[in-house]
Amino acid sequence: MRIHIISLMLLFSGIQFAYAQNPELSSGVTFKKLFLDYQSQNGGGLFNFKDYRHGYEVGYQHNFKNKFSLNIPVKYGNINAIEDSTETEYVKFVGADIIGQYHFYKPERKILPYVMAGVGGVQELGGDFNVQIPLGAGLNFRIAPNAYFNYQIEYRLSLAENRNNLHHGFGFVYLFKKRMKEEKPVEEEMKVMDSDGDGVEDELDLCPNEKGIVSLKGCPDKDGDGVPDYQDKCPDNAGPQIYNGCPDSDGDGVPDHEDECPNMAGSKANRGCPFKDKDGDGIADSEDACPDKPGTKENKGCPLTDRDGDGIPDDKDKCPDKAGLADNDGCPESDKDGDGIPDSIDKCPDAAGLRVYAGCPDTDNDGIPDHEDECPKIPGSVANNGCPVIEKEDKKTLDVAMQAVQFETGSAVLKAQSGTVLKQIANIMSRYPDFNMVISGHTDNVGRPAFNQTLSERRAKACFDYLIKEGVPAYRLNYAGYGDSRPISTNATDKGKSLNRRVEFNLVPRN
Repeated sequence: MRIHIISLMLLFSGIQFAYAQNPELSSGVTFKKLFLDYQSQNGGGLFNFKDYRHGYEVGYQHNFKNKFSLNIPVKYGNINAIEDSTETEYVKFVGADIIGQYHFYKPERKILPYVMAGVGGVQELGGDFNVQIPLGAGLNFRIAPNAYFNYQIEYRLSLAENRNNLHHGFGFVYLFKKRMKEEKPVEEEMKVMDSDGDGVEDELDLCPNEKGIVSLKGCPDKDGDGVPDYQDKCPDNAGPQIYNGCPDSDGDGVPDHEDECPNMAGSKANRGCPFKDKDGDGIADSEDACPDKPGTKENKGCPLTDRDGDGIPDDKDKCPDKAGLADNDGCPESDKDGDGIPDSIDKCPDAAGLRVYAGCPDTDNDGIPDHEDECPKIPGSVANNGCPVIEKEDKKTLDVAMQAVQFETGSAVLKAQSGTVLKQIANIMSRYPDFNMVISGHTDNVGRPAFNQTLSERRAKACFDYLIKEGVPAYRLNYAGYGDSRPISTNATDKGKSLNRRVEFNLVPRN
């Protein structure tokens, strides 16, 4: 296989392209999906694709002007490594390389080959570190001016035993463009024109044929109010810019040319003239519902009243005919649930309760109010959050049952000794009528996940069926399978796998 790789490299290096790297693309990033062959280089078959494992690679690439580039990839994946002549092992790894590449570049070509070599390191997770020397070649297929689809093959010579390998990579290369220095345009000397001689060049003069003021961009201002004549609605009378250069003699916000009473402050709604206000409350008689009595604007010019005498004006009192509290918008305190505890201090205002529980009920009379009781309909203890206590011996029986219930290998057929344990569980169910039971099947990670999922559910169902035969009502039982998704120990050891192969029996209060 090494001879094939070296021949492939010589083939690419022999292609007659004497081209430099594109000077506008100095650096970039690479992304690859890896297919890893650790078998064919260590005694396996070259075309046993099922032995290939998978990985991912991302890298930084820097291009030099002399056809060379430097690539620094990091990678992650898993391998099917040969540990001895009869055993293989799936191992996860991380690694990094320093790679030199020689490119055969020509701008108009769509397919650009290159050769590569370098050095790298691989750390097997839970295993050893080994140094590898990658040699290979690749093709970049241009899909955009600075983007390529990439294929790369590399032979990796490892300094560790049984770790020589092949990498096949498919991915993308994206190169970044350099910023080009902008050339400063040569400014030609132009003759400055000022037709009206006001010191403002014609090019910048808004009024090039009328002599004006520099601060107004060359336009005149006859009344000297800072508003140029072409924008001034009153060019002969000084006025502020807010009124387009027109004066407001009485200062009522209505400019004189629109004010029917220019020397008497008034309202804009009344065309600058004052409103008639007999009671002097600041509300015009035309809008005052009580023009002869001073009042407030909020009350349409009428004085505030307090019919219930609770000190809260009727306009702010939500209950004007019933004396109440300011904090309650003038209304008396309410008691929606009729338990004699005002809603303002009732923690359960919609459910009648006891004062000792701040107005909350205690349905099961266990001394724990329902909103704090995890089993509000079943009497229980404070220590168990209002739920009945399960005896220690019964808890121990259920814990032992996880491992004591056994099945024939790879099936859901119960072994004979499992019946004793399941009968004990049926007895526990008869002594705890206020509880239901959830049966959960679990496996280790040996085998396909889909098979493990189905097997765990079938085993839980087998226990479910057995308990029904022992007289436990079906409505008090539920079962589910979780496959290998919820381990309680490591799957790396036989003992851990044995613990993970289990059926759990959990009592759940019936609410």
